[in-house]
Amino acid sequence: MISAFIYISLFLILRMAFELGILFAFGAMLCWGFGDFFIQRSTRKFGDIESLAFIGLIGSFGLLPFVIQDLPLLFSIPNLAMLGMIGLITFAFAITDLEALKKGKLSVVDVVLGLELPITIVFGFMFFRETLSVLQLIIILLIFAGIVLISLRSLSKQNPFKGLEKGVFLAFLAAIGMSVVNFLTAVGSKQVSPLLAVWFPWVIFTIISIALIWRREGLPKFFENAKKFSAVILAMGICDTLAWLFFAFAVLENELAIAVAITESYVVLALFLGVWLNKEKIFLHQYAGAAIALCATIALGFIA
Repeated sequence: MISAFIYISLFLILRMAFELGILFAFGAMLCWGFGDFFIQRSTRKFGDIESLAFIGLIGSFGLLPFVIQDLPLLFSIPNLAMLGMIGLITFAFAITDLEALKKGKLSVVDVVLGLELPITIVFGFMFFRETLSVLQLIIILLIFAGIVLISLRSLSKQNPFKGLEKGVFLAFLAAIGMSVVNFLTAVGSKQVSPLLAVWFPWVIFTIISIALIWRREGLPKFFENAKKFSAVILAMGICDTLAWLFFAFAVLENELAIAVAITESYVVLALFLGVWLNKEKIFLHQYAGAAIALCATIALGFIA
């Protein structure tokens, strides 16, 4: 009873201190940080496609009771086409994202993935008519500079591409792609429904993932992995589902720039988990780059 009272009191205090949409953004930040940690574990155990399929299955079935009342919106061809397109794009870049996490260090890859922040904000300025101040532009450039620093194992002037950390190229591609997914999810949330903007694309990429698994190696091994690694699969699926759900509500309540600036701070948690639990070693200039990128991201959240 006492603990329940404490939790309720804490929620009410936070609710008074922040708008509900901001709380959703912070919720997405926490869930993405832990989610990427579990995703890295799962991709190294049984691969990218299977991990994406498990995430999709948990999200699709978990959100189904909540989207039933919104399902009639899918009878609109424009809504169906837009959400279906989001599903296809999500599948393509989610695989790239998972492969980057599989090959690289969590503490490095997730900070590089933070590049999706300035790209998404640019989309918000271009299509949602949000404005970009000189100070915001400077902070976005600082974020980019920090990401470049952490992506390099060494600062050698000879062939800098040779000194790139593993998974960095894939992380750059994933960051660009996921910024498109962020933008389209925001559009879907505003024009259709926050729940459908998450649920229907997940149904699409889940079907694609399971079809590929069935064609390549059949489903028995898929079910065997589900039983063998049930704990990490559930943790991964629940965290990622909640993250995207919180993000969809955050962009419904706030400008895209503000929501993304806050949610992208999940790289702080990912960096901590990578160094602490995965025992990853990163160099001094990478710590400096992470500090620059993370501080600039938080600053952008305050001024956006």
